[in-house]
Amino acid sequence: MAVQRAMERDSRESSPTAAEQAPLKLEQFLPYRLNVVASLVSQALSRVYARRYRIGVPEWRVLVTLGQYGVMTGKAIGAHTHMHKTKVSRAVALLEKRKLVARRANRADMRESFLSLTGPGRAIYEELAPHALEFAQRLTDILTPSDREAFDRALQQIIDRSAQLVAETIERDGPMEEM
Repeated sequence: MAVQRAMERDSRESSPTAAEQAPLKLEQFLPYRLNVVASLVSQALSRVYARRYRIGVPEWRVLVTLGQYGVMTGKAIGAHTHMHKTKVSRAVALLEKRKLVARRANRADMRESFLSLTGPGRAIYEELAPHALEFAQRLTDILTPSDREAFDRALQQIIDRSAQLVAETIERDGPMEEM
């Protein structure tokens, strides 16, 4: 409440032309808008699995990735899901504690393990998948088929371009230090 009152007071005190003349308007800034969409979709989708399976977004991503690919290392899961290694590690630990994920040592490299779903983990994945797909359908059923195709193409182009920009900055500046 206090934050909202402060924002309302600040908006009354600032001139309307200042907002209009701002060179960067957050609500129109594509990275911000993509983040808002991702956040809202994640919040809505998490309702599909959070209550029923008592897992959060990172655990869901690990579970679904292993459901799709079968066996992976934590590092490969992180690369695939774009999650930081500590987030993957915590998610795997929680899923392992609940006996939804099994760990098998990599004899060629003892520093890493192969991860896979257990029987109960696979059962959750199989039960959850249709609900997640239905959610995705409901999310896009407002689009015509041609708009959906155009959106999918544009989204893939933005993903590809984003990956290219990341690669360019790594090449130019080197990898970011971990926080």
